[in-house]
Amino acid sequence: MSRPLTGAVALVTGASRGVGKGVALGLGEAGATVYVTGRTVAEGEAAIPLPGTIDGTADEVTRLGGRGIAVRCDHRDDEQTRAVIERIRAEQHGRLDVLVNNVWGGYEHFHDGTEFWTEAGFWAAPFSRWDKMFSAGVRAHYVASALSAPLMIARGSGLIVNISFIAAEKDDMGVAYGAAKAACDRMARAMAHELRPHGVAAVSLYPGLVRTEGVMKHASFFGEQLKNSESPTFIGRAVAALAADPGVMQKSGAVLIAAELAREYGFTDVDGAQPRSIREADAGGSAP
Repeated sequence: MSRPLTGAVALVTGASRGVGKGVALGLGEAGATVYVTGRTVAEGEAAIPLPGTIDGTADEVTRLGGRGIAVRCDHRDDEQTRAVIERIRAEQHGRLDVLVNNVWGGYEHFHDGTEFWTEAGFWAAPFSRWDKMFSAGVRAHYVASALSAPLMIARGSGLIVNISFIAAEKDDMGVAYGAAKAACDRMARAMAHELRPHGVAAVSLYPGLVRTEGVMKHASFFGEQLKNSESPTFIGRAVAALAADPGVMQKSGAVLIAAELAREYGFTDVDGAQPRSIREADAGGSAP
């Protein structure tokens, strides 16, 4: 198997499980050294009742041909994030090629039994939802990017990916969620503008419906939508393809869609499937 990212160093935030884990695995397949951050270090101790640990993800990265390094980090704490970047600086001689901002907050109500997309409107949602999505999500992305950028600027290359979602462009997926994801998209565009003279790219990346542990726990809710779903590793393969593309600067500042990148770069999902783009699926009258 080709490993175009052999020698490259990546940081994936929030990678104990879900999309973050899939991104780490996709980068591992491509041969990268992947620093895996998250809060869960022992099964059963996660903030939500789902499996997965940072060590488990790191071990799988190594098994796939990369090198996984687990680092416990709560990205709501700027100093913990700073410590991760400084560790990478020290251990990798200042090299950081890829930062994937995936960590997020505000999903607890999908798993704690209190709600599952049943609220009548934003006025019925707790204000803490907004705070969690913007502190553990948007702000955490900004801080990790600001601390990582100097390493990339010093080398004259690098890629920052904000994992986002089409909720940023839709009106029916929650006010807090849509606003937070739109902020991530706008952040990537503005960062791209400032980083372009330094040869560093920044993009926003949309998966479709991803078969994460949380989605599969509620598989009956998604029903037929799962027919056009994606594995978490599919998103990782999209990130790996971008990181290996010598022309990635041409995409800097853009909102990209994993399934569309699959067609462009020629990769498939782990089962050989070629999912439809989330925009195509939505235009066809069905959810992604």
